[in-house]
Amino acid sequence: MPVSLEQASRPGLLRRLAAIFYDAWLILALWLVGAAVDAAIRSALGGHPGEGTHWLLQLYLLAAPIAFYCGFWTHGGQTLGMRAWRLRVVGPDGGPIGLRQALLRCLAALLSWLALGLGYLWVLFDRDRAAWHDRLSNTWLVMTRKDA
Repeated sequence: MPVSLEQASRPGLLRRLAAIFYDAWLILALWLVGAAVDAAIRSALGGHPGEGTHWLLQLYLLAAPIAFYCGFWTHGGQTLGMRAWRLRVVGPDGGPIGLRQALLRCLAALLSWLALGLGYLWVLFDRDRAAWHDRLSNTWLVMTRKDA
């Protein structure tokens, strides 16, 4: 069900960071599972986990957070951390976002972090409480109701 963006409450910086903190633990768990699988495969093949190239593991470590966020954002608009903090990402019409917008939002969020977090701090100054990645991907983060 689309959200009315004019009536929707927009979250502040601390709520956004709290959701990111929750999600970071889940991504860390995905990374640990991937590293354990990599070590087990290397060991089963007769090698030592610390030797050789790790390009497949490195690719996994990069792809896991992107798949995590894009998967949740395109299927319900919320990660588990966002659900705990009552946040939802929506498109410009207040409805769900597609894969293209989710990928763009991921890349733009990375840009927001790489600029020493300035893209996130922008929420403090923006009249709509939008971060750089909200603007760049044409998506919005809105608050959900407690009963939703």
